Amino acid sequence: MRAGSTLVLTRSDVEALLSPDNCRVAVDEAFRAYGTGEAPAPAIVGMRGFDGGFHIKAGLLRRGRCFFAAKVNGNFAGNTARGLARIQGVVVLSDGDTGAPLALLDSASITTLRSAAATAVAAQHLARQDASIVTICGCGIQGRAQLIALSRVRPIREVFAFDVDRERAREFAREIKGALGIDTVAVDDLRTASQASDIVVTCTPSNTPVLFDGDVSPGAFVAAVGADSEEKQELDAALLSAVTLVTDVTAQCATIGDLHHAISAGTLSLSRVHAELGEIVAGRRAGRTSQEEIIVFDSTGMALQDVAAAAAVYEAAVHTGRGTAVALSN
Repeated sequence: MRAGSTLVLTRSDVEALLSPDNCRVAVDEAFRAYGTGEAPAPAIVGMRGFDGGFHIKAGLLRRGRCFFAAKVNGNFAGNTARGLARIQGVVVLSDGDTGAPLALLDSASITTLRSAAATAVAAQHLARQDASIVTICGCGIQGRAQLIALSRVRPIREVFAFDVDRERAREFAREIKGALGIDTVAVDDLRTASQASDIVVTCTPSNTPVLFDGDVSPGAFVAAVGADSEEKQELDAALLSAVTLVTDVTAQCATIGDLHHAISAGTLSLSRVHAELGEIVAGRRAGRTSQEEIIVFDSTGMALQDVAAAAAVYEAAVHTGRGTAVALSN
């Protein structure tokens, strides 16, 4: 790669260069750095559009060298009817010491992989060691990535697949059973499935709760992945008030996560948040303390996850010679 050039890395490049396991390791390092204070607090900016919205997540992380990344994502529900992905965007990866732009990466693949990796990191610390039954609520691309990542850290033997689109859930079940060899069943009753599960993952675009108090059993671990803007909500406020709550970034969750809705409903205060995941990964706060404890991970997407994943892709691309180098300054 020529000095002064910037790598353009497509979705296929990212998917070829970043495995679920490598992404989990990178994301674990990012949470640890945040938990120890070695990485500064990430930043987020949101802006409503006419028919959707944009958000920018930015962070600075040292991985041998210093990296800065800013992810610019647009989220437009109407894209489905246009034959486009709902989320569109890019990640700009820069040298954190000089500001030089190192790479432009497809953001959809980065977001999918790092979101699933965060759930896997959280599950390592917060799910029971013997957790083996999973409910996936939301059977799209993210649901698949979530289950693949979880299967690397817990002995998953049975999966319930739920989606408002029943055919999508059935297709998900067929694909997972074929690809991972895990017994997977599409279900119509989310509550019954989640009550029978050790791990429940919600990864939907819902603006109203899909999981309520009483829907999960003692000892369960819940990863709420879908809420990443102030109007989105997956967990009922009463459920959050009855569990041990762990956030990725508490201040961010209080603005755009499920925590935001619980605070607005008056059922939860910031003082009730047990810890940020980084504090637990860094050993500064306890993770699971009993087999009966219900733990919820409010995952709004921390920018340091994007930095870590993008940096890992960039390093692999430089090593393998993949990507297209362009001179932006010409």
